[in-house]
Amino acid sequence: RLPLHRFFVPSTNNNNKQLFVVACLFLHLRVWCILLIFHISDLRNGRPTFCTQLIIRLLCIHVLPKSHNTMALLPPDPVFCLRSPDTCSYYSLCFHTPEHLYAGTNKGTVQLWELQTNRTSYQLNVGSSPILNLAHSADALITQEKDGTVKLWTLADAEYLLRHEISTDHIGFCRLAYDAQSSTVIIPRDRAAISVLCAKTFSETMRFTPTADDEKTLPYGTVMCFQPIEIQSQRYLLAGYESGALVLWDYRTGRPVASTSHYITENADCLQTIDYDPVTNRGVCGGSADKLCVFSIDRKSQQLVPKSEIGIKNAGVHRLRIRKDLKVFAAAGWDGRLRIFSWKSLRPLAVLTEHKGELLDVAYSEAKVTMWNAPVMAAAGKDGQISLWDLYK
Repeated sequence: RLPLHRFFVPSTNNNNKQLFVVACLFLHLRVWCILLIFHISDLRNGRPTFCTQLIIRLLCIHVLPKSHNTMALLPPDPVFCLRSPDTCSYYSLCFHTPEHLYAGTNKGTVQLWELQTNRTSYQLNVGSSPILNLAHSADALITQEKDGTVKLWTLADAEYLLRHEISTDHIGFCRLAYDAQSSTVIIPRDRAAISVLCAKTFSETMRFTPTADDEKTLPYGTVMCFQPIEIQSQRYLLAGYESGALVLWDYRTGRPVASTSHYITENADCLQTIDYDPVTNRGVCGGSADKLCVFSIDRKSQQLVPKSEIGIKNAGVHRLRIRKDLKVFAAAGWDGRLRIFSWKSLRPLAVLTEHKGELLDVAYSEAKVTMWNAPVMAAAGKDGQISLWDLYK
């Protein structure tokens, strides 16, 4: 037996160094042998379990080249999957509290999921058209149907009652946005127009509409996505259009900020989703192309500045969402893949393959969900399930 202190006390003696290396290799070999024994036992019982997964992960780390290590690890599993009780597809998701997840379906209903029991506790019949988007203020639920109808529901006696309804004249895929800071609801109108409504009364307070001269300078097409943002204490609306144009609208004038209209994508691909982070002054947008485009906004001139592009294997993204802690962002793809990227380095971290149909929405809980003692990300689409994830904390 060799004295252990000889392996761990610093020494210039080459013999000690050689003994240390031999001991490490011996221990490493013993660990692999133990794992292989358990792996064979698992295979005989027909149940590949922890040891099998651990061996695969170790092989990915030690055998594959270092350049592949980032994506070599197996993608994580969801903490839970909620399955539709009536075989519907999910178009939209919204967390009201960490324990309550609202899900809009293709049948015109909104389901309330209790994440303490993972069961639905309430269903609201909104209409017959798919629920394109959902938002929840402090005391009201806002629904947007694909046929262009937006409704405001207030909670009374443990059920939602319809208070206001408006037709947007927009039949498409552009989702409404709820701006909690200004207590407004932003909705798409016919073609390129956008309206700002009071969240309490649904009365219109502002409308952004490109003029004929604007259309000559830069064809807009139908509005496809937008997000309210703040730059140096001033409110703006960042909007993406069918032509691939990205436009910054000024709330003070109701007009585009001078020289900000820009084709962020080289081939003028149709934009479908956008998200912006005011802390790092970066945004990301995507749509029908096989790439995501990262941009920033010059704080002095409000000029949109393209930064970089992120390639994805299959074209088409329905939804991009940056997590509140700014560590990661998610892309919900047409191919059913949920791609996770580092928001700092923009490198791909994982491709989640839990879903079998198009992914249509992603949502994050604002705080920890009690059952998993962690904030979760929810993703849903046409396969009728909602996957819940605890990733990259």
